[in-house]
Amino acid sequence: MHVHGRSTGAPAGLGLDYCATAAGVVGGTGLLAAVLAGRSEVTTSVAQAALLTVSQYLAAAGAPEGEAAPIGPGGPPFRSEDGVLFEIEALDPAVWQAFWARLDVPARAIGAGWRPFQFRYATAAAPLPPELHEATTTRTFAELTAHADASGMSICELYPYARRQAEFVPLPAWELSTLDASSDRVRPGGDLPLSGLVVLEAGRRVQAPLAAHLLRLLGADVIRIEPPGGDPLRGVPPMCGEMSARWLALNRGKSAVEIDIKDPRDRDRLRELVRTADVFLHNWAPGKAEQLGLGAHDLVVVNPSLVFVHTSGWADRLPDAPMGTDFMAQARTGLGELLRPSDEPPAPSLMTLLDVLGGLLGAHATVAALLHRERTGRAIRCESSLLAAADLLQLGAKGRPAPGFRRPARGTGGWRHEGVPVTDDLAAIVTDPRFADAVAIDTDRCPEVLTPWRFR
Repeated sequence: MHVHGRSTGAPAGLGLDYCATAAGVVGGTGLLAAVLAGRSEVTTSVAQAALLTVSQYLAAAGAPEGEAAPIGPGGPPFRSEDGVLFEIEALDPAVWQAFWARLDVPARAIGAGWRPFQFRYATAAAPLPPELHEATTTRTFAELTAHADASGMSICELYPYARRQAEFVPLPAWELSTLDASSDRVRPGGDLPLSGLVVLEAGRRVQAPLAAHLLRLLGADVIRIEPPGGDPLRGVPPMCGEMSARWLALNRGKSAVEIDIKDPRDRDRLRELVRTADVFLHNWAPGKAEQLGLGAHDLVVVNPSLVFVHTSGWADRLPDAPMGTDFMAQARTGLGELLRPSDEPPAPSLMTLLDVLGGLLGAHATVAALLHRERTGRAIRCESSLLAAADLLQLGAKGRPAPGFRRPARGTGGWRHEGVPVTDDLAAIVTDPRFADAVAIDTDRCPEVLTPWRFR
């Protein structure tokens, strides 16, 4: 409630059962891992799954220094002159500057808005200068779309839930397809279900790194493929010692190899790593792996027992879709309407709901593929997506929640919801004895969410 409510200034409940959905995926992943390893029992909980979903925010809250960008109310969506609510996305500051300059926003406001906008993935908040919102209200959505196209900005109307339902075709949470290769590789044994298995991860942001992080918690050895000079996110505040707290939340315990995928010689080095790996997992843009000669059919020639995993945005299901990032996916799939009660304007959550759920699905798909490989001896390609995460989260939805839905009240003892205290200080969880088996401090003095599974 606290993380989701940061953009509005007070804790707020999500309009969909996010924690229960996440727990279902975590439980399913543990079940498949138990079958793969011949275990007789696995346990997890909704609370442990919920902690996983806020692990980045928890790590940052417990770091000894402050955030890289301010936390406070505000942020997207924006509103056009003709009343259309919409999201925008830019990964390049030049694109950001060009779009707002076309709307005659002062350079000072453009510059001041970039950092909170860029870091909203990390902070779940984006207090933007008011000039940005004011500028969009003087143009129609058609005009804004033209400016976005001219500047390279991705733009997406907040789809009403009914409009999304009209086009809805249930998308499997993930899909597996066998590749034209076979192997008699024997899976090594070990204390954890994936002990002895090697995962190569070429991921950025949240979705793929989180999927690989869960595979590591299940016992796999994870090797990150990072650009020359290392992942720049290692140095993004807040820091715990010499490492970003948020980076540690997703990547602690992994090893890394620096590879320039634009260099043919380095791509050959990557293929050599693939030769002895069990899994290659990436979240590159659609078609990029194939363009580099690193697609599933390319790599299965190198390793005939490979599990090739793509954690994507749209799984090639929406050809007219915007950039495949979390908040754009929330906008395009109608979640902006379902997440908030009917007495509030529709708005995507600034908590990275779909990146996290997409990462959980990526791990789930990978363990299913490993089990399929063990039983058939076939190489496997599997794909999960933000679109599938959004569809899974909407299952059973009946429209917008009623006014005041899951809205905590503040009293002398702090926030409470239906008699239950609402945590608004994530750092306090780290020292709370009730969470002693779920949260710890790592060797970098960074809060760490422990494995959500127990196997027997």
